[in-house]
Amino acid sequence: MEWRDQGVLLSMRPHGESSAIIEVLTPSRGRHAGVVRGGGGRRFAPILQPGAQLSLVWRARLEDQLGTFAVEPLRARAPLVLGDRAALAGLSSVCALLAFALPERAPHVAMYDLSIALLDLIVAGGDWQAAYLRWELTLLEDMGFGLDLSRCAVTGERENLAYVSPRSGRAVSVAGAGEWAPRLLPLPACLLGQGPASLADLVQGLAVTGYFLEHRLAPALGDRPLPEARRRLVDILSRGVNPSEVSPSGDGQ
Repeated sequence: MEWRDQGVLLSMRPHGESSAIIEVLTPSRGRHAGVVRGGGGRRFAPILQPGAQLSLVWRARLEDQLGTFAVEPLRARAPLVLGDRAALAGLSSVCALLAFALPERAPHVAMYDLSIALLDLIVAGGDWQAAYLRWELTLLEDMGFGLDLSRCAVTGERENLAYVSPRSGRAVSVAGAGEWAPRLLPLPACLLGQGPASLADLVQGLAVTGYFLEHRLAPALGDRPLPEARRRLVDILSRGVNPSEVSPSGDGQ
């Protein structure tokens, strides 16, 4: 069995004395693992870094085996953001969440394309924080846990949307919330695509997507904890926010 493709490196861990097991995301093969002979050595250290774009050849005797990868570097990303803690955390979070959420060996072409575009935006130093939030929304949707923020779940109105129901993932208006408002998640304007977002709005938006990643997606995947890389990203972004700018979140009931 053999196939050739290119993909982004999601993770690497040592295997045996000198090899490594890597996970990559490719457009046609999805998330795929394999052994790189000598991958734990010094020669591969600058190549096998999360976010790296690789040319791949996978071989195995049988299709369901782990198999081995022959890899060639196409583009490094992590070294280009080493001086920017937030950008490095963003890159790490993208790779970690893809490895966490996507099923093995199942193509997700649209998610692959969106992820590559986001990683390149992070490296380029563009407005990647807002794009990252939209990426998490798309990841939830792609995994079957999309949010419906188009209209109020109670009244049906499209105006004055201010909350998200932690139970249904649907938007709720000020009028529709009533006395239940303290139990709902605040809905920042950036999740509705309304104008440029402040850092405080983006952090609040990540609190919403984080709730559904943790309480909806993770239980469906065996109740594993979310990757530490995502928590680190949110922590870094939150340090730049004045606490008075962020509305209290709901209690998730």
